[in-house]
Amino acid sequence: MERGVEWDFEPTLDRIAALLDLLGSPQRAYPVIHIAGTNGKTSTARLTEVLLRERNLRVGRFTSPHLVSMRERITVDGEPLSEERFAQVYEEIIPYVELADGQGRRIQFFELLTAMAFAAFADTPVDVAVIETGMGGSWDATNVADGTVCVITPISLDHTDRLGPDIPSIAGEKAGIIKPGATAILAQQELAAAEVLMRRSAEVGAVVAREGLEFGVMSREVAIGGQLLTLRGLKGVYDEVYLPLYGAHQASNAVCALAAVEALTGGDDPLDADLVRQAFAQASSPGRMEVVRRTPTVVIDAAHNPGGLQATLEGLHEAFDFAKVVGVVAVMRDKDVEALLELLEPVLEEVVVTRNSSPRSLTADELADLAVPIFGEERVHVEDRLDDAIDKAIGIADAEGEFSGTGVLITGSVVTAGDARRLLKADGS
Repeated sequence: MERGVEWDFEPTLDRIAALLDLLGSPQRAYPVIHIAGTNGKTSTARLTEVLLRERNLRVGRFTSPHLVSMRERITVDGEPLSEERFAQVYEEIIPYVELADGQGRRIQFFELLTAMAFAAFADTPVDVAVIETGMGGSWDATNVADGTVCVITPISLDHTDRLGPDIPSIAGEKAGIIKPGATAILAQQELAAAEVLMRRSAEVGAVVAREGLEFGVMSREVAIGGQLLTLRGLKGVYDEVYLPLYGAHQASNAVCALAAVEALTGGDDPLDADLVRQAFAQASSPGRMEVVRRTPTVVIDAAHNPGGLQATLEGLHEAFDFAKVVGVVAVMRDKDVEALLELLEPVLEEVVVTRNSSPRSLTADELADLAVPIFGEERVHVEDRLDDAIDKAIGIADAEGEFSGTGVLITGSVVTAGDARRLLKADGS
């Protein structure tokens, strides 16, 4: 049954609320940690999940978009639903979906997936659900759940056509997940965003914890394969924490996850420090500063807006001692493409522009038209297919010689990252 496309929808909670009422309100069957923000949501969700699982809790995690398979979005105990289980959940809820359709409320694509996640988690049942918003907050389909703990990751400009033209209006949308009596965990924010989030928290009587004030990263040093952290949570200090992820932004995501789990736990006692170390040591965030090949070193990153790309490039500089970087870039046409290219220009020696598998992707030629004025014609290579673009970039890096210190960065979109993982077999297939 045609449900439209994920990025074209009518913003309202009426449809999903009606559907979940028909399903018996599965989103109320477990406590929820709800995550909104512009960048870092999926990584923060995965870090939160790994901490909760280390405490022997059964955890459901709902994230979007997916890198390779739709089933990645709905996980229980760290594993995506199997094909059989995914199909089974769909079959179980589709009569209710059709009932809602018949009441004049045509359930849309993301709403259907959200309902499947809530239903699967109630059926398992999970002890806690970690739920990432799809876009925005107030009218996002996931906002039918009331988060006991709400996390707002860094807010920057993205989806301005949907969420508003500036940081305060975007923050106002994201702030909609902060519910009466909840604990709001706020990552470091621009002042304009912080003011909106604090005002919303005061209006609904939420307890607020801010990164850099009530909790934060106390120290951070680069380590092999990641970084070594000292984290100050809401209830204690946790030192010698190894995180196998790169960049200051991932340290920030980790401490927000830590504070969220402390807040959910209640009481005044800190978490067991060894438990925190063991959890974070096994953390992963596919498609986020992920090394998928060693000679030459190929890094995949899903950055698709200026705020995310800035964090990626800072992490790349800090963690990898590349003498030169060759880029492979494919971007969606609704993004601030010139801003992304301008951030990449000082970092990339050469860039291979291409397209990804999404119908929203700019073509290679369209992207080249934007890249050439910024990079100069001699630094821009054009390949219509992503596999050819990756081969081209690896070829350029190889030609520099094994000891040249040349790396390859594949970036521009979550879809680009997912396509590249599949092509480079990083998903183990």
